[in-house]
Amino acid sequence: MSVETLIAFVGATTLLAISPGPDNIYVLIQSLTNGKASGLATVSGLITGCIIHTTLLAFGVSAIIKENDTIFFGIKVFGAIYLLFLAYKVYRSDSNIDFDSGQAPRKSYKGLFIQGFFMNVLNPKVTIFFLAFFPGFLFSEELSTIWQFYILGGIFMVVSFVIFSAIALLAGQIKTYTMSHKNSSLVFKWLQIVVFIGIAIFILL
Repeated sequence: MSVETLIAFVGATTLLAISPGPDNIYVLIQSLTNGKASGLATVSGLITGCIIHTTLLAFGVSAIIKENDTIFFGIKVFGAIYLLFLAYKVYRSDSNIDFDSGQAPRKSYKGLFIQGFFMNVLNPKVTIFFLAFFPGFLFSEELSTIWQFYILGGIFMVVSFVIFSAIALLAGQIKTYTMSHKNSSLVFKWLQIVVFIGIAIFILL
């Protein structure tokens, strides 16, 4: 078992969760407009949805690994290329964070949980991202790949839940800091680019 690989996975997941993206921006806006509890309900739904993607990945890719190592290598190459594509998309995107409160209508906590869940489950980009991200961090020769994917999925969910929850609880301070430090958005943008490229290189090597 490679502890170093797991540590690298935790580090990469942490940086990805911190970097502004559609999910954590939505959590931030929900917390700003409807309160911290609304943000936490949204976080819970989003993270729970990851269970579905992890299951699809665990059983689908594990079957491929058993059948053909060459195809699995192709999946890792695809993953690296996809992550480089994401880095390019971030590079071409606007670095400013939009705090438009109109994006977060008020709903019940149950409604927000369900909405967060389906936002995640019905987003095919999450499945593709998991397919690109997880296979490069398999960490054991002895443990079955299905269990390894579930362990990675569990780590991903715990780390993301902690950071997304912190965003929900500290929404006001985050907005104030971002608005008063104009370069912070640019720093986050380049953080995303570096993380995506770094993970792509890690997967290939």
